[in-house]
Formats: sequence, structure tokens, C-alpha cells
Amino acid sequence: MKSSTLFVTFLTLFLLITSCSDKYSFVLEHKKQVTLNNTLQVTLKETENKSVDKVQFFINGKEITANNTTANINTKDLGVGMYKLSALVFYGDKTAKKNSFFEVLANKKPKVYGYKIINEYPHDTKAYTQGLEYYNGFLYETTGRRGQSTLRKVAIKTGEVLQKVAIDNKYFGEGMTIFNNKIYWLTWQSKKGFVYNLDTFKQEKEFTYNNSKEGWGLTHNNASLIKSDGTNKIWFLDPDTLEEKKSIAVYTNKYAINNLNELELINGKIYANKYQQNAIVIIDPKTGIVEGIANLTSLEKEMKKTQQLVARDEVLNGIAFDAENNRLFVTGKNWGKLFEIELVAKQ
Repeated sequence: MKSSTLFVTFLTLFLLITSCSDKYSFVLEHKKQVTLNNTLQVTLKETENKSVDKVQFFINGKEITANNTTANINTKDLGVGMYKLSALVFYGDKTAKKNSFFEVLANKKPKVYGYKIINEYPHDTKAYTQGLEYYNGFLYETTGRRGQSTLRKVAIKTGEVLQKVAIDNKYFGEGMTIFNNKIYWLTWQSKKGFVYNLDTFKQEKEFTYNNSKEGWGLTHNNASLIKSDGTNKIWFLDPDTLEEKKSIAVYTNKYAINNLNELELINGKIYANKYQQNAIVIIDPKTGIVEGIANLTSLEKEMKKTQQLVARDEVLNGIAFDAENNRLFVTGKNWGKLFEIELVAKQ
């Protein structure tokens, strides 16, 4: 009886030791954030330093060069953004996969801007502004909220609405832009946009956006429509097919900039309202790097001198630029004023 018990005990220990020795556990060691143009070193380790046969590394599913269990990633080749890192491990007759993520941050600080008011003009307090654009001496504006979403042509000096058309009540209207004599207008969560005739405001066709999350802001660069979706991504659409061709991630040297809203392309840079922050960020459209941040918080305070605003709702939103006369216009949701401002770099 004793010998039988001892045999079982030894067998149990043997199986336990054997099973423990066969069990592998892996970790990916690397920094979670790295500055653009710096090298990120990634190492695959077995927690008990057991040897492995081979490791393959991948970034967003694409294999990269590695030296056995270590890979050195040149972030210059990637650009700013969030990246998925994977390691495929071969050991004995088994394989294992380990996933992780890292962020590449911008390699320069954004300039900080204040502003000065050049002119003030009337603005409809019932215009829940989502899109704003200057074209041939007039402002074109889209407004939001279901049952209240409209496309408008507006006289700048008086704020008079010269032309207006409503969208179907089931849609929440968002940003717009004018390109090739057409008006392109987004909706919020319906994954659908519409194209209108610039002169008649007659709807001509509709389009869908399948990759981006939602519809927020819209502008163009004479080659592509440029769209925000409320995240830190900016999308580029083919103006003929309206297909989303590519996207960039928007980053400062410290973090991603989310809640990108109404857009305007000014002197080759994307100007974007950051929703609920009463700020404009200036973005390099090639890299996604934020080159400037304009703090317009006190502009909201200026509005509150003559109008009560709903906190975190009736916020700054709307950027338009008159390139011929170098005039920058901004307004907000239901604001009673349109401001012509000049951005002033802080020392």
C-alpha cells in the first residue's frame, strides 16, 4: 500500500514538473510611446528564459526585419500614430502569438496662438453651425440637429440667409465643402453624405463612407475631399468616386488630438475645431503633426457678454477663409456673432 502511494506521488510530481517545463509564457518588452524619428527596440522574452527557435515581428500585419528575438523599428518610416505590434513565436512543434501596441508622437511642439478681433458680424442664433465656408463673397453654412439641419447661403455683413434648403428630418447634418461647383454635405451617424448643385441647392446624389467612424467636418485641397469623423483621424476621399482612399492620424508631441470637428484648408494646412474645447488645431496634412494650437476660449467669453450659451453644447464651431483678402472667420453653434479674427503667435 505504501509503495503504491509513493509511486502515485512520484508520478504526480513527475507530471507536474514535466508539464511546468513544457509551459511557455511570453512577453513583449518595449516602450509604449516613442518620438518620431527615434528607434523603438522590441524584444520577445520567455518569462523563465526558455529558448525558442524563431520569432517573426509584424507591424499592422506587415512583417519587419528582426534579429532573432529583437527588432529595431525606425519610426521615421512609420509616421505618427498608433500601431499594432505582433510577434509570432516558434518553439519545438508549437507556435504562439503575442500582441501589443505602441504610439509614435510628433517630434516637435506646436506653436501656441492667441487672436485679435478684426470685425464682428451678425449670425443667426438658430444656426447650430456644423460647416462653414467662404465662396465668391458669401458664406455657405450647414446646420445640425435632426429636424433642424439646413444648407444656407449667407450674406456676411448682415447675416441674412439668402438661400436655404433642409435635409430630411431623419438626418443630423454635419460639415460641408464646395468643390468643382458642387456642395458636399455630411451627416453625423448615418454614414451618408449628399451632393448639391451650388447654384440651385438641388440634391444631385448621395454617397457613403464605410471606413471612417462618422461624419463631422469637411474641406478639400483641390485634389481630395478631406473629412473628420470625431476621432483623431483625417480621411482623404476621391472627389469623383467619393471613396475613402487613405487617412492620417493627428498627434502633438504628447498625445493624439481627438474630437476633430469642422475643417478648413488654409495655406496648405488643415485648420480643425477641437470639439468642446473652443480651440483650433493647425495640422500638416502630409504627416498629421499638429503645428499650431489657437486658444479661443476667451472668444466664447466675449459671446457670453451678450448671449447665454449652453455649456459644452453651444461651442466654437465653424472656420471659413477668404484667401483673396486673407480673412479668417469663426463662429459657434447658435452664436449671435460671426467673428473675423487674426491669429497671433505667442512668444
